[in-house]
Amino acid sequence: MEVKLWNDKREREMYDNFGELFAIIKATEKLEKAYVRDIVSPAVYETECQKLIAQFKTLSSTLKDAVPNIERFHDTYKMDCPAALNRLVISGVPATVEHRAAASMSAVTSAAVVAECVQNFITAMDSLKLNMIAVDQVHPLLSELSSSLNKLSILPVDFEGKTKMREWLSRLSKMGAADELTEQQARQLHFDLESSYNSFMAALPTDGA
Repeated sequence: MEVKLWNDKREREMYDNFGELFAIIKATEKLEKAYVRDIVSPAVYETECQKLIAQFKTLSSTLKDAVPNIERFHDTYKMDCPAALNRLVISGVPATVEHRAAASMSAVTSAAVVAECVQNFITAMDSLKLNMIAVDQVHPLLSELSSSLNKLSILPVDFEGKTKMREWLSRLSKMGAADELTEQQARQLHFDLESSYNSFMAALPTDGA
């Protein structure tokens, strides 16, 4: 006895769409694995992935009443395609696009932190020139500088500026808020700041690096 999956044309179209959705998810899973294993080039991967994502969005919109939850569809048919679900449902863009966006964001963030470090160096040095030598004036400036230097991942852990700022902060923390740096201490701190600033600028990558 022949068993039919559908009773009318509408049901047949729905099951055909189910089959296409199933195929798109499976194809995306294979493509993701091929990309991770370096079997396909990033350019080919991106083109094919964008095509699958577009097809998925169109089809899932068509099936929104019959398949309101893609994860449930995935589980119902025991598909085992976690990479495809991540790409199609969660991310919505190819991995190559995500990586470019992340790299661009990282570059913007690094540039902002570099600017912050430069500003903190200049502020600290200028403050000493203006004879702002009380501990409660100097400590916050050095703390800000130290914090901004620690945010910058391109600097090594033992970077001169980081080490010297830690030493000065430790020294200042043992003094009273109203205590002032001696002329010799202020001169040494300014020298350390200037030396650290020069090392900082030298450590930054050039445009061609």
